[in-house]
Amino acid sequence: MLRFWEKRIKTGIVTENLEFDKELEEIKKQIKDKIKKHFAGSLAIRMVDSGSCNACEAECNALSNPYYDLERLGIHFVASPRHADVMFLSGVMTMNMYHHAIDCYNQMPSPKWVIAIGDCVKDLGIFEKTYAIKGNDLKIDYFIPGCPPNPKDIIKGLLEFLKTLE
Repeated sequence: MLRFWEKRIKTGIVTENLEFDKELEEIKKQIKDKIKKHFAGSLAIRMVDSGSCNACEAECNALSNPYYDLERLGIHFVASPRHADVMFLSGVMTMNMYHHAIDCYNQMPSPKWVIAIGDCVKDLGIFEKTYAIKGNDLKIDYFIPGCPPNPKDIIKGLLEFLKTLE
C-alpha cells in the first residue's frame, strides 16, 4: 500500500491538461456571452438521429457530463421540437427517419436552425448507394465535421455557428 502512495505522489495528477482546460474555458465564456446576446440566456437543442451509428449521439451525451457541463452555459437538450431553437442532425437520412426529421423541423418555432453533426450527414459515407438511404433535403445552416466529432469540436462548432448569427 505504501508503494502505491509513493508512486502516486511522485507521479502527480496525470489526467489534467491545463492548456486544453484554459482553451475550453475561453470557448465556454464566449458561448455563454453569445447565447446571452442572441437567445436571452438559454439555447434549446433538439437532437435528431436520422440513421447514425450513435457515435455522434454519444459525443453529444458527453457534453452534459461535469467536465463540459453545457447546462451551466444555458444550453439544454430538449425532448420536444416545439421547445427547440436549434436541431442537431446526425447520421445519414434513412427512408424510415426522413418524415420524422422533416416533422421535427416543421414543428420547431421560427427562427430555427439546423446544425449537422458528423460526416455522414454531408457525404453519406459508405452508405451512399444503399437502398435505405433517402438523402437530406433540410437546409443545413452549419456543419460540424468529424466521425464522430469529439465534444471539444462540437463546442467549437457551436461557437462558430453562434458567430454566424451576428
